[in-house]
Amino acid sequence: MSNLTGKTALVTGASRGIGKAVALALAKAGAQVLVHYSSAQKEADAVVAQIRTAGGRAEKVGADLSAPDGPHELARQVRGIIGARLDILVANAGISKAASIEETTIDDFDQLFAVNVRAPYFLIQQLLPAMCTGSNIVFTSSLAARAVVGNLSAYAATKGAVDTLVKHFAASLGPRGIRVNAVAPGVVETEMSNFTKTEEGRNAALGMQALKRVAQPDDIAGAVAFLASDEARWITGDILQVDGGSKL
Repeated sequence: MSNLTGKTALVTGASRGIGKAVALALAKAGAQVLVHYSSAQKEADAVVAQIRTAGGRAEKVGADLSAPDGPHELARQVRGIIGARLDILVANAGISKAASIEETTIDDFDQLFAVNVRAPYFLIQQLLPAMCTGSNIVFTSSLAARAVVGNLSAYAATKGAVDTLVKHFAASLGPRGIRVNAVAPGVVETEMSNFTKTEEGRNAALGMQALKRVAQPDDIAGAVAFLASDEARWITGDILQVDGGSKL
């Protein structure tokens, strides 16, 4: 178990799915966790309550990251709660759109990049004053950034952009002692994953994995908690594949 006692953490998109599992894992490891939500306030309340019931510390923070000023508003709320130090930022919030090239609209494309790329970029920008030596950032990338999985060309492009940001941010922030990494899940059983909703989709997922079961959010959360901990203190600029051996 990674020890995050005394650390402060923000997890975006933490009201459900992978984000929820990450928030619970960081809290279990001892961190104070800020649970971000966009519209699912009741679900965020439930995550906060679950953490507190287990003896942890948590607060909810709400902001629409698709809006141009969403990251700035979220950063303002975060600084108001944690003060001058943020140890862990998990940039997990994201949206997906399955569509062929012909079916993808300009609005779809712009929305995907607004939430998946623009929002974490400017959230990090706004929170940098609260980050210092020992702080770290973990993005959520995807198998789709390196391999073809369904009709996800626009979504995959956003995750390719995330992988690029990891390298550039790690190089830029390394001199400050700030680490930047990402986890890249494969198919995970969440509300956002259409692959897991049908028998055909589940069989397709199992067919491209070395490990023959469908991943759960907890499978990803443990990897994030590791990267956020001091055990990963010499890892930066890396994309950790957490995909059960997909597309080998």
